[in-house]
Amino acid sequence: MKLIQLFSVINLFFIVNDAWTQADSTKSLSFNAYGELYYSYDFSEPYNHEKAPYVYNYKRHNELNANLLLLSSKYRETSLRANLALMAGNYAQYNLASEADWAKFIYEANVGIKLSKKSNLWLDVGVMPSHIGFESAIGADCWTLTRSIMADNSPYYETGLKLGYINRNEKWMLSFLLLNGWQQISKMDASQYPSTGIQINYKPTSKLLLNYSNFLGSVQPDEFNSLRTYHNVYIQYDPFSKLGFLAGFDIGQDLTKAGTYSNWTTALIIVKYSFSNQWRIAGRAEYYLDKDKLNTAYNPGKGVYLRSQSVNLDYQISGKLLCRFEAKANTSSLDKLTNHITKAMITAGLSLKI
Repeated sequence: MKLIQLFSVINLFFIVNDAWTQADSTKSLSFNAYGELYYSYDFSEPYNHEKAPYVYNYKRHNELNANLLLLSSKYRETSLRANLALMAGNYAQYNLASEADWAKFIYEANVGIKLSKKSNLWLDVGVMPSHIGFESAIGADCWTLTRSIMADNSPYYETGLKLGYINRNEKWMLSFLLLNGWQQISKMDASQYPSTGIQINYKPTSKLLLNYSNFLGSVQPDEFNSLRTYHNVYIQYDPFSKLGFLAGFDIGQDLTKAGTYSNWTTALIIVKYSFSNQWRIAGRAEYYLDKDKLNTAYNPGKGVYLRSQSVNLDYQISGKLLCRFEAKANTSSLDKLTNHITKAMITAGLSLKI
């Protein structure tokens, strides 16, 4: 019944927006679709066909599957904007597993109002892409085929209010957010306080981008008196049209009920090179340390020590169709020095944007 009600609301949204568009030609309503099919083989051959617990995208082993199927609508006018996107696939299945059933199909659902006629100042409300990190669920927009451990273990989406400002020369983008929590659509039970976040994005030239984002809030009910702080920093540098670099560093910290602090850190670098308009290659190296298992659903021992390397080759078949192949090795250990366990995998993907 809830699913029927959800689709009824969605249908009403499209009807109302279509009526607005017909009534005023200055308003714009657009529809888009995205699909991403993949096949992945994990040489450790997990018996249940699921990869490691810290992986939330391209999760299935040795089967043809869909990571993300997405239908979206965008509405734009001078002082009003809205986004609605519904999804299915492994990304929705695993990243939104803890959400209510009615929310598991929602990729994006928000409305924005421009607060100033002279300045680019907006207030957006609803379910939005996360302000943390440079990777999204849409694989064709990312430099690598699979997502990093950093991305899979930090928020992809968030729900709340975002006050955003972009200056006139578009070099600075500033945002302040009030959120329901750490990657949550519906607010956690027994939690009464909002979480907060900020984002500072600076682009001094067309070739360089600097970003800082953070999160401050609780990931447990109020009775535990917990507090999570998370800092995300990344740099994107494209010195030449064919060559690009991405480097990121994240650190998270939890204050526990006992009054002690524990943290986790992660760092990565990605290098991309385009041979032509159709062919490109990218390599990624990453390190992830979560010694107290605060943020990673994985338990090889006392803590989580992970290293990952990958290389992928992309072929742009057309402007809408992208074929990709990736080889990756994830190495985990109990104490950073001994008992290394390496999981090698290969993944092939085909994505289509309409």
